[in-house]
Amino acid sequence: MSIQGIDPRTGSPVGSAVPPTPPEPLLAAAADAFGAFKATTPGVRAELLTRLADRLDAAAGDLVPLAMAESGLPSARLTGELARTSAQLRLFASVVTEGAYLEAILEDADPGATPPRPVLARMLEPVGPVLVYAASNFPFAFSVLGGDTASALAAGAPVLVKAHGSHPGLSAAVASLASRAVADTGLPAGVFGIIFGDDEGVTALKDPRVKAAGFTGSTTGGRFLFDVASSRPDPIPFFGELGSINPTVVTPAAVAARPDEIVTGFVGSFTLGTGQFCTKPGLLFLPAGHGLGPALQSAVAAVEPAPMLNARIASQLASGLTELSERVSLLASGPDAPADGSWASAQLFTTSTDAFDAELTDEHFGPAALIVEYKGEDDLFAALSTIEGSLTATVHGEPGDPFPLPRLLSILADRAGRVVWNGWPTGVAVSWAMSHGGPWPSTTNSAHTSVGATAIRRWLRPVTFQSLPDDLLPPALQAANPWHIPRREPA
Repeated sequence: MSIQGIDPRTGSPVGSAVPPTPPEPLLAAAADAFGAFKATTPGVRAELLTRLADRLDAAAGDLVPLAMAESGLPSARLTGELARTSAQLRLFASVVTEGAYLEAILEDADPGATPPRPVLARMLEPVGPVLVYAASNFPFAFSVLGGDTASALAAGAPVLVKAHGSHPGLSAAVASLASRAVADTGLPAGVFGIIFGDDEGVTALKDPRVKAAGFTGSTTGGRFLFDVASSRPDPIPFFGELGSINPTVVTPAAVAARPDEIVTGFVGSFTLGTGQFCTKPGLLFLPAGHGLGPALQSAVAAVEPAPMLNARIASQLASGLTELSERVSLLASGPDAPADGSWASAQLFTTSTDAFDAELTDEHFGPAALIVEYKGEDDLFAALSTIEGSLTATVHGEPGDPFPLPRLLSILADRAGRVVWNGWPTGVAVSWAMSHGGPWPSTTNSAHTSVGATAIRRWLRPVTFQSLPDDLLPPALQAANPWHIPRREPA
């Protein structure tokens, strides 16, 4: 069945339907391209990444309106997201050129060591062709040329992208741009390919020519694909970013010092992008007697309805909130949403720690959040112990705060990949120090990030060369260091 784009604002079809893609030719091309691509110099990979970024920017005038039609997201949001996507590509061009990501290590022989040590040289090499599953909520930054694709290409791994069904027209347009850039860089066509169709995406994941996979999406979908990758005769790494509740704790001192700021920041964050950010603060812990109820009600009531990304997501949100409302109280809601299309209104619920349990920590993807009132430190810490892994955790406190902040931060750091102080987690910087990951169920592998320079590490594996002549070593390990990269060398 062909994949048809739908405008979530109206429910009407957008553009021409895209047929499913037979994966076999693309898998064969990716496997054939791997040897040549992994042997390319840093300069060639940086040239490809920079060319992709430049052409993405140049096509913004055509791509942003297409993304708007298929996602329902506003022009300003998508324009900024496209700029972020090209910046990611340029970041990885600099990562490749700098070269430290290879973790090159040289060691001399030491016959007197126990056991004796031969001449050793170690570096990271690309794993092979990578399969990337595009996300619905970021049509550029986590899609065809998003961070997974950029980091895998930087590593020297050919990429097959499984396009998301919510924006097939945009995916086809960006893929065409990418294929031309690959050709113009003088690289084999198999360095990049795109697959349309859910069944076709599963077929590709099962294929032995695919050596790793990246995914951003729901816990249900991610767990299914993770199990497929793990149950292959040759299991492969599956780096999934799944569900995240992103708890936020506000201390009594912070409530007293900045009530208006906390209300405005929280409502703005949990409704940003119609609440369809993986870093949305879905749980807000407030001290009992906080007095912020009227301000929160006013702030939520002022949030206009907005379209969800597709009808399936809108339906899942409605169903989930119906179940949630049977356990907790509705504190505030926004204006009624239009009947046509896939719209949603903001909803804020409240409960106490006495009624709080693990069932209330499920993610509700959309403009909804839950306030949990705590009576004291021990009460709060007991509630936090029921929360599973998240991408982020946030604390709002004050200088000289009497709250036991070190203990609180330690608890939250055990449950999240990024801990935020006096800010809001929506918005993820693309940088060297960023960690966008966390314990299950936020990701399938908490040792890695899907955003930032070190995301490249997912697509690499260590190889040690023992006693090889210098001229047979990869350039990164040769004595002359022709790539001029940082290395750990004998003293």
